[in-house]
Amino acid sequence: MIDHSFGFYGIAFFGIILARYFLVAGGLYWCFYASSSQSLVNPIVKLAGRHQVPSWRSIQSDIQLSVFSAGVFALAAAFIMSAYGGGMTRLYSHAQEYELWYLGVSYGVVLILQDAYFYFTHRLFHHPSLFIWLHQGHHRSRHPTPWTSFAFDPLEAIVQSLFLVGIVFVLPLHFITLLAVLTTMTVWAVLNHLGIDRLPPWFPHHWLGRWFIGPAHHSIHHLKYTVHYGLYFTFWDKLLGTQDPNYETKFDEQ
Repeated sequence: MIDHSFGFYGIAFFGIILARYFLVAGGLYWCFYASSSQSLVNPIVKLAGRHQVPSWRSIQSDIQLSVFSAGVFALAAAFIMSAYGGGMTRLYSHAQEYELWYLGVSYGVVLILQDAYFYFTHRLFHHPSLFIWLHQGHHRSRHPTPWTSFAFDPLEAIVQSLFLVGIVFVLPLHFITLLAVLTTMTVWAVLNHLGIDRLPPWFPHHWLGRWFIGPAHHSIHHLKYTVHYGLYFTFWDKLLGTQDPNYETKFDEQ
C-alpha cells in the first residue's frame, strides 16, 4: 500500500466521507421525501395525522453538523492510515494471514462491540449536564430525515470516532472487514433516520424488528429522548429497561 502524508489522507477521506453522505442521505431523501414520492408515505400514519414534512431549516442544521462530523471522521481515518503505515495497528490486507471464516466473525464482533459502545455513550450524552454540549444538535430534528443520520455534534463525533480508532489497535481486521463495518454503519444510520411514516406498515414489524433497530424504533427515541439508545440491536435497551414498553405491543397490533 502506498504511504501518503497525514494531510493527504485527511483531505482524501474528508472528500470521500462527504460524498458518501450526500450520495446516500441525499439519494434516500429524494426517493422518500420528494413531492413525487409522497404516495409512498405510510397511509396509516398519514390518516392518524402523524405525517411530518421536515423544514428546510432543520435539514440545513443537519447538513452543517454532518460536514463537521465528516471532518472529524476524516481526521480519525487519516490517523488510522498513518498508524497502519507505521506498522502500529492490527489491520491487515492479505487474506492468508487469517482463515477466511475470520472475516465474518470479526465483522460480527465489531458490530456487537460498536453497538455496546454506542448504547452506553449515547445514553451518557443524554445526561442533562452533557446533553447541551454533546448531543443537542442531533435532536434539533424531532422528526428525523436521512440528512440527520450523520448530524453529530462535534464532541459527539470525536467520541464515536474513537471507537474506530481504538478497535484497529486491539482486534485484527482485514481492510475488507473494516470497509464492511463502515458501510453497515452508514446504511443503518440512514435507514434508522428515515422516519416511520415513509415505510410500508409491515416494516419492520416482523420478528426481525424485535431484535434489530430500524426507523420505527429510532423514531421513538427522537420523540421521547429517554428510550431506545442502541445502534444496531435492541438487546441493551431490553436488558437495561430503556425499551419503550409499548413498542412491541404495537408489533402485535399490526
